[in-house]
Formats: sequence, C-alpha cells, structure tokens
Amino acid sequence: MASTQEEALEIAGEIGYPLMVRPSYVLGGRAMEIILDEEMLLHYVAAAVEVSPERPILIDKFLENAIEAEADAISDGTDAFVPAVMEHIELAGVHSGDSACVIPPISIAQKHIKTINEYTRKIAKELNVVGLLNIQYAIVDDTVYILEANPRASRTVPIVSKVCNISMARVATQIMLGKKLSELGIEARSIRHYGVKEAVFPFNMLPEVDPLLGPEMRSTGEVLGLSGSFGMAYYKAQEATRMPLPVEGTVLITVADKDKPSALEPARLFQELNFKIRATNGTHDFLTGYGIDSEPIKKLGYGRPDIVDEIKNEKIQLIINTPSGKESKDDDSYIRKAAIKFNVPYITTTSAAVAAARGIADRRKGQQKVRSLQDYHAGIR
Repeated sequence: MASTQEEALEIAGEIGYPLMVRPSYVLGGRAMEIILDEEMLLHYVAAAVEVSPERPILIDKFLENAIEAEADAISDGTDAFVPAVMEHIELAGVHSGDSACVIPPISIAQKHIKTINEYTRKIAKELNVVGLLNIQYAIVDDTVYILEANPRASRTVPIVSKVCNISMARVATQIMLGKKLSELGIEARSIRHYGVKEAVFPFNMLPEVDPLLGPEMRSTGEVLGLSGSFGMAYYKAQEATRMPLPVEGTVLITVADKDKPSALEPARLFQELNFKIRATNGTHDFLTGYGIDSEPIKKLGYGRPDIVDEIKNEKIQLIINTPSGKESKDDDSYIRKAAIKFNVPYITTTSAAVAAARGIADRRKGQQKVRSLQDYHAGIR
C-alpha cells in the first residue's frame, strides 16, 4: 500500500514493472489499471483522488502472459468441494467478469488443476469458510499464483451449477444450516461436454466508448454455450451475445508489436479456413515473414479507402485488433468504435482470436443437433 508518490515509487522499485494498481477504497475492478513504467505510475498517483494514509492505493506485481483460472467451491469449514476449475479465455489482466471462460479447462495441465483444488481446500479450511467461496488464480512459468479469495457466492456459481449438474446454492444452504459435505455424498465427476461463459457488453448503447477489455469490469450480463466440443461451445456463446462469428469472408488483423508473435496461430488458422486476411502495414509485414498471405489495408489518415471505409462498406466480416498501447503514435480505438457502429464482430485479444477460429472451424462442420440440458448431464460420470 502507498499513501504518497514517494512510497509508490519505492514499492515499484522493489517489485518491478508492470504493476497492477487500484485505490483501496473502491470495490471490484473499478479504477484499476496496469502500469507499465514510472511515467504511468506518476500520472496514476496524481489522478487518484485523495491519496492519504487513510486512503492508500494498492500496488501488486502484474503477471504478464498468465493464464487465469478460478474455482468456485462449497466449504463446510473443515473440507471443501470444487465441482470444476474454470479457465479464462483471455489472459490475466482482463476482469474475470469480462473474460470468456470454459469448463472444463482446455489448456491447463492436470498437475495445475490438482494444485488449484488443493489450494482451494486449504484456504477454505484455514479461513473456516462455511458456504460458498470463489478463488481466482494465475498460472505462469509453470507456477500457480493465488490472486484473491472471496468467501462469498460468485457470479459464476450459476454457470458452474448448470454445466456440472450440481445446485451449488442449494448445497451451500444445507451446509450453512449445519450439514457436512461428507453427509451429502458429493463427489468429483468427469465433465464430458464443454460450457463457455461469455460476457455481454453495453457498447452498442455507448458508441463513443472504446470497447477495450482490461482490469475494470465493463460487462452487464453473460450467456452460456454448451456443446460436445470447445469450439462449438464458444461459437454458440458468441451467437448468444447477438454478435455471431462469421463462417466465411474477410478478417482484419491489426495487432500491437508485443502481440504479433501470439497472432501467428490465429492468423494461420484463419488462412486454413480460407478467410481472406487484411492487415495494417506492420502486421502485414510480420505475417508475410512467416508465410501467411495477407493484403495491406490503410489506417485512418493514411489514404483511402481506409479501415473505416472497408468496415462501413461491409468488406470486413471479423476484426482482430489488440491495443497499440502508449508506445504507438496512432490511436487505434477508432477501429473498435467502427466495429461497434457497423455491427461487425471484433476481438481484442489473440487468445480469444484462437478460440474464435476454433469455433468457426467447428461450425463449418455443420449445425449440431439440439440437445437438452438433461442429455448433457446424463454424460457426466
């Protein structure tokens, strides 16, 4: 915690950039920012309202390129049960309420899932939690880190309950009324289908707001897609948000320098799906160097037709745009705002771009037969 500018700089020197900072006196992810250097930190402290010993700011080390996961648990004070670990599609740094999530995890090693279950049980027992508990984790460099533990119901409890066929609220209520987990006969089971939670955003009502995801929560709802494959579950979740992914056409790829290496996989997948790829000059040159065909497209202010023209004229069916950040002389928020204005699906992280490509590939195989929730639950063993 820092109460002054000097304390903030001293803490930053100790733990190193990048940092995650937020005021101690607000709840949730409000006013939370990722700080990359001293200049950004000084600006944040100057902008923070009434920083004082009574109202300090909280400073954490930000884990870059970390997979985020969370566990909703039911605890009776001596033991805890985790129906499933939920993996976030977007990397750590996007608020958990805004990130797409999948049950069961698709890329987390089994040893890390085991660690998450163990940590969750130990924390629930040590804190003597009776009822529901949500713990958020980050996995980076083969290590599981605990981000925060909340001894309360999370917004994901209904999602986990529906995917895993366990009424967590009902069981937690029984526990709070005196039952023990051992009396209720609850045991871990294998989930043979996939559930993808996706956030719903209000940006179509706010045309001048940059729809960029970050540590501050911006979603106003969520939906769930279920399928026997991850890709199809993701596709169905996007469809439920009323922003369905295209199955053919042209994809615009324009990503920040730091994201170019991770953009290779989704670019290759879209090339294999026979999508036409348009890219801004830097991204085009990078993709060309790795044997991926793309056609250059002009940024706003660099000639016509530009990106906005092509979006407006329905020449772009999907946009993959990661923020250029403070190092860029160009503000690329106009791309995301144009996507909202002209109702074109847009993606702001490369991890979500991979998920989208997998979803489109699965949808190309044909529309699945409608299955009831009971049918999905019958496959749980």
